[in-house]
Amino acid sequence: MPPPPQLAEWSTDLRVAVGFLTRVPVGEIGPVGGVGSLSRATRVYPVVGLGIGLAGGAAYWLAAALGLPPLIAGLIAVAATMGLTGALHEDGLADTADGFGGGADPERKLEIMRDSRTGAYGAAVLVLSIAIRGTALAALAAPAAVVLALAAAHAVSRACLPAAMATMPLARSSGLAVATGRPEPRDAGIALSLAAAVAVLAQGFGAGLAALLAGVLGAALVAWLARAQIGGYTGDVLGALQQAAEIAVLLTAVALA
Repeated sequence: MPPPPQLAEWSTDLRVAVGFLTRVPVGEIGPVGGVGSLSRATRVYPVVGLGIGLAGGAAYWLAAALGLPPLIAGLIAVAATMGLTGALHEDGLADTADGFGGGADPERKLEIMRDSRTGAYGAAVLVLSIAIRGTALAALAAPAAVVLALAAAHAVSRACLPAAMATMPLARSSGLAVATGRPEPRDAGIALSLAAAVAVLAQGFGAGLAALLAGVLGAALVAWLARAQIGGYTGDVLGALQQAAEIAVLLTAVALA
């Protein structure tokens, strides 16, 4: 007996989202699994983010159990999430930094962002991102606190992506961001609601709402900068946006610990 249509849609969305955001093999998705279906699948991005965060937390817990110092354990946790995602968002962050820092006008900035090579701006920002996240986890220290903070950070930061896609103009007329399509406002709202639920369950009501607000503000800062620099968003900008939101949530967890 086939599953109900709505349940089948959610299951397909989850597989599409896992296949796009991670290196986890999901097998053949079928005709609804093309690039265009990514716009609807964005509603479950926070669920995938939760899984990524828990994987990073597990890596931290194992490192701590082996007696490694918190900073090393924190960097191992960050490396685990990067390995699971293929450094998808880190790559976008580096390209965005290179483009925004090295281009004199929007056209040149976009041209630099298309270049797969990493320049000085991208390398510097990427190192800072990894260092800030690793040291934030080290500041939390306790494995349980790290797991919960990572769960909230990765869920909230992924929920910011469909919200940005639904509200920002595109900076290019071609590319994956264009082919993906624009999520419906309802799907963006579902993603934010799921992220809020994860954050509250992981951090408690007040701290969870603070984490959600911090992530949204971090993403909004990158969105504002992208509008000013290139007039909208690209796939690389979305990567930078996720990184900013993740960092904001982790720093909020440290501040409230």
